[in-house]
Amino acid sequence: MSEAAGADDAIARLRLTRSRNIGPVTYRQLIARFGDASQALAAIPDLARRGGGRPPELARREAIEAEIGAVERLGARYIFLGTPPYPAALAEIATAPPALIVSGDMSLFAKPLIAMVGARNASAAARRFARELAHRLGGEGYGIVSGLARGIDTAAHTGSFETGTIAVVAGGIDIFYPPENEQLQREIGESGIVISEQPPGSEPKARHFPYRNRIIAGLGLGAIVVEAAPKSGSLITARQANEFGREVMAVPGSPLDPRAQGCNQLIRDGATLVQTAQDVIASVEPLFGSTVREPEDVFGSRPVSPDVEQGERETVVELLGPVPVSVDELVREAALTPTTVQTILLELELAGRIERHAGGRISLVEAA
Repeated sequence: MSEAAGADDAIARLRLTRSRNIGPVTYRQLIARFGDASQALAAIPDLARRGGGRPPELARREAIEAEIGAVERLGARYIFLGTPPYPAALAEIATAPPALIVSGDMSLFAKPLIAMVGARNASAAARRFARELAHRLGGEGYGIVSGLARGIDTAAHTGSFETGTIAVVAGGIDIFYPPENEQLQREIGESGIVISEQPPGSEPKARHFPYRNRIIAGLGLGAIVVEAAPKSGSLITARQANEFGREVMAVPGSPLDPRAQGCNQLIRDGATLVQTAQDVIASVEPLFGSTVREPEDVFGSRPVSPDVEQGERETVVELLGPVPVSVDELVREAALTPTTVQTILLELELAGRIERHAGGRISLVEAA
């Protein structure tokens, strides 16, 4: 591929990624169906019309070119789903980000990675434990992934800084949050890896953190939780890791400390109890043999697009409502082939008529 063709492909991929009504699942389906991003962009208006809505407003080429310029000025780069060096483990999850902005040493992606998360207001003892555990795992050849938040995240990055640490941030790669971690983020961006899904200049918002957490969970063979209150973001990461087939591990704590309740609950629910680095290694080593497809195969074989009849669309729409349902349930109740249902859902999403939820569930968007 020529340099010009490569630049055009990158722009087309980013236009898809930054367009409304095109999330990671839809992006993957569009690339699988049409072969490349340019052809997918050209097909979107017709697909949206079939779904009974207006075509989504596609990201403008000029805006994408400006974003690319900002990334280059920061000394960062893009990596795209389905192309090296996009991490193969992350590419395996259904909601893998179509594009990541990264800075640092990409060779760290070749290491076996372990996520470590926990409370922002962590105790001094928990921070020390996280720092030492990350350091010992780094010494055994593992890379540590965390979210650069206060508390346990910062301790995990500090402990693994010399051996390989990866920070996933919720905002743009040039935004330092929390502010006191600015120097740490800069240093990780040189000797480790900083990852962002958002364009430069994006301030982290509450809705960004669950998306960031799925990247943390998807990168690791497993996720360790060190202190976490019930309903915390760390438990969201643990739940996502479990959904992705990763090992969930937790450090036990005193029942008198509210910050330990989340970890103790995880252990009660079946998470592996962790006290040493060897506990972690024994838990994740069996996952080394799991089959991971090469990045270029993540979109699968190009599906045959069925000719969908209007009656079939109406059947699927009638089965949808404000309560999320799984795609498997739709296939079963509609008595249609999975490919037909997925095609209809693709059209409906591009038309802005459905919303995707965690666990691959779908709901109908109420008319405004």
